[in-house]
Amino acid sequence: MAENRLTTANGAPVGTQQAITAGPRGPLLMQDVQLLEQMQHFNRERIPERVVHAKGSGAYGTFTVTGDITRYTRAHVFSKVGQKTDVFLRFSTVAGERGAADAERDVRGFAVKFYTGEGNWDLVGNNTPVFFVRDPYKFQMFIHTQKRHPQSNLRNMDMQWDFWSLCPESLHQVTILFSDRGIPRSYRHLHGFGSHTYSLLSASGERVWCKFHFRTEQGIENMTDEQSAETIAGDRESHQRDLFEAIERKDFPRWKVFVQIMTEKQAAEFRWNPFDLTKVWPHGEYPLIEVGRLELNRNPENYFAEVEQAAFKPSALVPGIGPSPDKMLQARLMSYADTHLHRLGVNHHQVPVNKPRCPVMNYLRDGQQTDGSYGSAPNYLPNSVAGAPQPRAEFDDPAWSIGQTIVDRFDSTQDHDDFTQVGNLYRLFDEAHRDRLTTRIAGALGQARKEVQMRQVCHFFRADPDYGARVATKLGIEVPQECLAKM
Repeated sequence: MAENRLTTANGAPVGTQQAITAGPRGPLLMQDVQLLEQMQHFNRERIPERVVHAKGSGAYGTFTVTGDITRYTRAHVFSKVGQKTDVFLRFSTVAGERGAADAERDVRGFAVKFYTGEGNWDLVGNNTPVFFVRDPYKFQMFIHTQKRHPQSNLRNMDMQWDFWSLCPESLHQVTILFSDRGIPRSYRHLHGFGSHTYSLLSASGERVWCKFHFRTEQGIENMTDEQSAETIAGDRESHQRDLFEAIERKDFPRWKVFVQIMTEKQAAEFRWNPFDLTKVWPHGEYPLIEVGRLELNRNPENYFAEVEQAAFKPSALVPGIGPSPDKMLQARLMSYADTHLHRLGVNHHQVPVNKPRCPVMNYLRDGQQTDGSYGSAPNYLPNSVAGAPQPRAEFDDPAWSIGQTIVDRFDSTQDHDDFTQVGNLYRLFDEAHRDRLTTRIAGALGQARKEVQMRQVCHFFRADPDYGARVATKLGIEVPQECLAKM
């Protein structure tokens, strides 16, 4: 069979590409399913654009570890000097729509997806180390001021400056935006920042706070307002073109990657809130520590599939890297994941550009566009099915304290009595009711595996010995000794 033959979406070979009509001048026929499929797909080719960061460019590359920070983090991506990790980086303008010009004065998004050996890590940042607001209640309101007026549908400076004038915390970011760095010459000539404070967690369970920095090796280059206007007049895709063409000619853009480290004790004693997104950490007190180099060296093959469908979310964290009390980060942990559920669907993580390069084993499946890769494996937890994925305590993050409050995953099964009230209820039943109850349970429980039957009978015994004995008798099993020992 010819490999280059045209087919329908379900793989059937396609012949002549002309509409089926009743005669050469006649109307179309509904039986032309090839035409219908083409039209129906065309009507659905666009997905909702991102509310922010709608206009973007992306490329693949590698992150190479050049500095050892294993004393700070057990994250696989930083395991050893010389280790390489595949990455995908998406640049963007923030406020503009999908058709905005690349060279406008705007903050630039700088989002990196690391395909690590222990899952995808998304670092979703900007080309500035701070942001306009520190409270997530203001975020949506701020973005509205950057969009269009509800009546005129025009960008409106009064909305923008009205908000900024009422939110003095925005002054730091506003100053950067209107500085000479407000219009980068290209995506290759800007720094990137994680902006938020994150936590790094060591193999011994120690925590430090961290900020991530990406410093361009191409050097910082910017445009004046006049240069920007001239560029936009001739090329609205100037940044996209520059990035694509640089990679095609093998002039691979690179960034050196650094971290700033602050201990928990230093944070508790710091003179301002170190988790405030509108402020930086002074480099003189918390110097940059080099950890690696990021290089972009491969363009996507299909923009829509790989750039438009790329989904970045701060909640994509890996063992050894965690969140912090940064209020804006805390909100983004939910917000970004939620927007991808809206734009791409519940299985957006199965889109190739978003799919982890390591094995994925969980109980999240089904839904629209699932790839069905889990087959007949169980879809519930806890379970005792051999080979089914189970949580492992060694990947837990250590607890932290916020004032007098301890933040941790507390075991809801500890310090709880799950049996006394059940026993009291059982003893309220008369003899006939108890018999019917245990008969029904034995009929259903008898269809489970023996090990499950034994485990459940123990629970009945702890509630009331008679309860457990009746069910065990009707199942035809002996009372497990471990049950009697725990009574």
